[in-house]
Amino acid sequence: MKYLFGPVPSRRLGISLGVDLVPHKVCSLNCVYCEVGKTDLLTLERKEYVPINDVLAELDEFLATKPNLDFITFSGQGEPTLNSGLGRVINHVKDHYPVYKVAVLSNGTLFWDRSLRREVMRADLILPDLDAVSQDIFLRINRPKAGLDNKKVIQGLKDLRAEFPGKILMEVFLVPGLNDSPEELQLIRSELLSIAPAIVQLNSLDRPGTEDGVKAMPRDSLLRIVDYFKPLKVEIIANPQSRKTIPSFNVSIEQQILDTITRRPSTDADLCQILSLHKNELNKYLSVLLENNRITAIEMERGTFFKIKQ
Repeated sequence: MKYLFGPVPSRRLGISLGVDLVPHKVCSLNCVYCEVGKTDLLTLERKEYVPINDVLAELDEFLATKPNLDFITFSGQGEPTLNSGLGRVINHVKDHYPVYKVAVLSNGTLFWDRSLRREVMRADLILPDLDAVSQDIFLRINRPKAGLDNKKVIQGLKDLRAEFPGKILMEVFLVPGLNDSPEELQLIRSELLSIAPAIVQLNSLDRPGTEDGVKAMPRDSLLRIVDYFKPLKVEIIANPQSRKTIPSFNVSIEQQILDTITRRPSTDADLCQILSLHKNELNKYLSVLLENNRITAIEMERGTFFKIKQ
């Protein structure tokens, strides 16, 4: 499949069929923690980055088998809301396959665009991010396209919440030393109270991100932030091990990864090519293997290599 991947074992969405609407890596941000890698095209322009008719044909072929899915999820190797055909695909699923729920994973930067908000109205679930409120932290952690004002981004999230009839889960990705100061956490909490999502989900790094200096947030720190964000409903999703309980977790893929890097250490790009896996799908399995101390990541000249833990 060219535009679909999975179904993948998602910690938040269960059995999730991914739909990738942009090439690697077209995004409005270049986040320091991104597990997909550095942004190749940093842009705010919405257009048909991949042909929507081809996406619909692939969806029809796959869904004709009546797969068991918890969600059809728009995510992938960039920002899905940049594709101007997103609304067409959501409507196609809802018109022809109403049994399936639709989720949109987004960095949340484009919901100030009224036309985009209209396009996602038939989704069941939207999962935007809010990692920073102050513009200086926004620039340091999310590294947006030049000219993107975080006040405009946050107002777009508030407008989305006011108009969207479905469920919104907000993710806050925490990076020690960047957005975990008392001052920034207070600003984030205040805006989350105003946006009023159904759930706030705290996340942190579980495998190497874009920049080497980015570290995972200790669990005790995450627990303190859960208490700090009350009365919001908050949960921690930084636990890759929970993926193994999801029915779509494929033990054979896990073993293929282990067999490959037993022969020689490999980058995620190597593994995607060797195993014909989408990078988002591969990342799910790498995170579990790292969490279980079965593999380790080492930095080399060509990038991050994964090898068997000795």
